[in-house]
Amino acid sequence: MDSIIQGISTFQGQVFPGQRRMYERLVRDGQRPNALIIACADSRVSPEHITQAGPGELFVCRNAGNIVPPFSQQNGGVSSAIEYAVVALGVRDVVVCGHSDCGAMKGLMGLEALAQKMPNVAAWLRHAHAAERIVCEAYPEDMDPAQRHRALALENVVVQLSNLRTHPSVAAALAKGELNLHGWFFEIETGQILAYDGEAGRFVPLGGEADLPVAEARDAPRVAAPEYARMAAE
Repeated sequence: MDSIIQGISTFQGQVFPGQRRMYERLVRDGQRPNALIIACADSRVSPEHITQAGPGELFVCRNAGNIVPPFSQQNGGVSSAIEYAVVALGVRDVVVCGHSDCGAMKGLMGLEALAQKMPNVAAWLRHAHAAERIVCEAYPEDMDPAQRHRALALENVVVQLSNLRTHPSVAAALAKGELNLHGWFFEIETGQILAYDGEAGRFVPLGGEADLPVAEARDAPRVAAPEYARMAAE
């Protein structure tokens, strides 16, 4: 804890005084984050650091395996964060961010053994079971273990995007053309970000001058189509 306490001291004595007005403004005006990022709790993966975002710019939810449980009436921290970000804060973009060397994905590859030592973790990772099935049944059986682990982490991002669409707040925002969904993969060892291109069905490097790939883009509103309204009235 010594280094953590020293960090707090440095922040209060050297950093905060120069940023006091910004923090006062954040209290006065409230938060208006640009996006919700659902990332892994891995200590090596910091969304704010990766994006170089400052206070108030990102709404971040982190958990083991960057998992989004499918919507249910049972309350949960991830579901509540999604609903609050989309409905109360009106974020226009939601990012599911996986990463290389993910311990959660390693655990998913040996779920039965994991359940004996960490039953809660194993139960949580079952929300990523579809990704494990995809890699087991649709990928070559003789894949190198490292390649299999990477494939699983990438497929997990896509699976969690599918789970994200089951949340009513997300589905409604997409239907109204008010939300973009993104799938990212952070390579710790290179610093590169791969983004999921929903139209092409593959991950591509993020950066440069190319258009930002999106998993699902906001379109023109699809609700209350005039033709449907007319037929309903008749």
